Amino acid sequence: MSQNNSTKAVLYAFTANLGIALAKTGASMWTGSGSMLAEAIHSYADCGNQVLLLIGMKRSVKEATQKHPMGYERESYIWSMMVAIILFSVGGVFAVHEGWDRYLHPHAIENANIALLVLLVAVGMEGFSLKGALSAMAEERGDQSLWQWFKSTHSSELMVVTGEDIAALLGLVIALTTLGLATLTGNTAYDAIGSILIGFLLILVAALVGKEVHSLLIGESAEDIRSNVQSYLQSQPCVLQVLNIWAINHGNSVMVSIKAELKPEMTVAIAVNEINAMERQIKQNHSRVKWIFFEIDNAD
Repeated sequence: MSQNNSTKAVLYAFTANLGIALAKTGASMWTGSGSMLAEAIHSYADCGNQVLLLIGMKRSVKEATQKHPMGYERESYIWSMMVAIILFSVGGVFAVHEGWDRYLHPHAIENANIALLVLLVAVGMEGFSLKGALSAMAEERGDQSLWQWFKSTHSSELMVVTGEDIAALLGLVIALTTLGLATLTGNTAYDAIGSILIGFLLILVAALVGKEVHSLLIGESAEDIRSNVQSYLQSQPCVLQVLNIWAINHGNSVMVSIKAELKPEMTVAIAVNEINAMERQIKQNHSRVKWIFFEIDNAD
């Protein structure tokens, strides 16, 4: 998946969330709704998310240097982790605090119909944002379920955008439900509970996204590439056995390390030619593979 697709998904999300945040802010001030205020905070946090993701994506394409010979592609993971820890969690904790305060000190809700209308419009805009993220991930996702893709993707920025879009839609459903109940019953406790639930939802999404980005940050295997490279090498006549293979995600690129036993009667020149040919074929088969380190050995 190209970085252009990820950039488009992030920009779609930013545009949608900025419009939603402004609308929710106006509605929360007009109505005094706690769940609406929590939703506004959520949307502003999402806007901050996208700014940080765009910074990370821009920095990740810097040219490699002597000090950083493999480049900066994994820097996008750091910025995605910042999003998960700082913005998701802070937004979630603030929403819980705000909801609890309103539960203890109830505020009257005015013009609830306006708030409900804003929430319905926000559902449509968040759907637009999620559609952009799903379209951007389509090639990489293939026939995987959304959860399978989330667990295996190397695209941390798209993971964050998708996670926050899904959280936003679920948060809107919670806000619509609790605000509707508060309006029908006259009990503002429902609205406060909605704010608390939205906060816990954000904290849960922060934990899930943070866990997956952490795995990428410390070096996660690209299992599909590793498996395909192993099958390819085992089919080569010059390879007696494949001893070990690493295929590590490095942003949008992959580093492959191979240890294999070749036929002992091969001369050094022939072995070098065979290795070079196999490396070219591996890179041709897998466009994400940028580095290959091939070691000849007879034991792991």
